[in-house]
Parts: sequence; structure tokens; C-alpha cells
Amino acid sequence: MRLIILGPQGAGKGTQATVVADKFGIPHISTGDIFRANIAGQTPLGAQAKVFTDAGELVPDEITNAMVKSRLEQPDASAGFLLDGYPRTAAQSTVLDDFLMSRGESLDAVIELTVDESQLLERLAKRAAEQGRSDDTDDAIRRRLDIYRQSTAPLVDYYRGQGVLRSVDGFGLVDDVTARILAALAA
Repeated sequence: MRLIILGPQGAGKGTQATVVADKFGIPHISTGDIFRANIAGQTPLGAQAKVFTDAGELVPDEITNAMVKSRLEQPDASAGFLLDGYPRTAAQSTVLDDFLMSRGESLDAVIELTVDESQLLERLAKRAAEQGRSDDTDDAIRRRLDIYRQSTAPLVDYYRGQGVLRSVDGFGLVDDVTARILAALAA
């Protein structure tokens, strides 16, 4: 299975990606993990990314795309993968499509976790309190949700047009959401 999981911050992408990837025996590939591994490993791409992350800026697409391609070329991803946090933009999705096509592959499905904004805000406020996350202030959360709506949400229509989008209600217990995802993938 070659999968992507989409959804705004707080929708449960990371949790569900881990569970679903494990069920299919494929790696859960998070761009955050890729960035950290390249930076810690002091790879040439990691050194380039570190300049941007240290400045609090987004890593440019050309670096992100190169890191993701490199990760997808590793043996554990040969039978499939679940991407979490990539692609974030239409340009990145085009690069991913071209990369997969060059290998004679395509996406099997894109899982969109949908959660009402008021539920997201409640989840993120709870997470901030429990984990002491200073980046989860109300203003910061709303700004990230705005960025998601502007940059990443348009991918929903893109993947719907390709016939691979599976929208799943992301609210509820982890096991219930997982069951809905698995049912949507089986449909």
C-alpha cells in the first residue's frame, strides 16, 4: 500500500499513521522524522535544512522533496509506505506523482481525517496543557489551521479528482477512527 494521510494539526494523523502503517506492515514516514534524521546524521540535505529550521523558516520544497525521495528509495519502503506531513502543497504533490510514475507506481489512497474546528481547538488546548507545549497557544493553533486551509486543504480536491481520496471522520476513540480508516481503504 502506498498511502498519504492528510488533515489539520490535531486531527490525529500521527497516531493513526502509526497504527495503520503497522497494520499494513509498511513504514510510517513523517517529514518531521526525515528532517530530524537528516539533520542529526549531518547529511548534505540535513545541513541545508538546518539553516532554515534554525531560522524558524519552512524548509524549501526542493530540499523537502529530495529528502522524501531519498527516504522512499530505501528498501523498507519498496512494498509501500504511509506519508504523514507530505505533500503539503500542490507543487509537492506533483513532484511525488512524477517520482512514483518514474518507478511505475502510484498512490493507492489518500486518507483525509476530518475533524470539526471546535473539536480540533479543544484537542490541541488539552494537548498543550498535558504536554506543556508552548507552540500550542490559541493564536498559534489558529495560524497553523489557516496555513493548512490555504496550502494543504486544496490537495483534498486534487486527490478527489484522481479518485484516491478517502475522507474519514477523525473524531472519536483511536480504535474507532482506525476502524473507519480500514473500512474506507477496503471500500
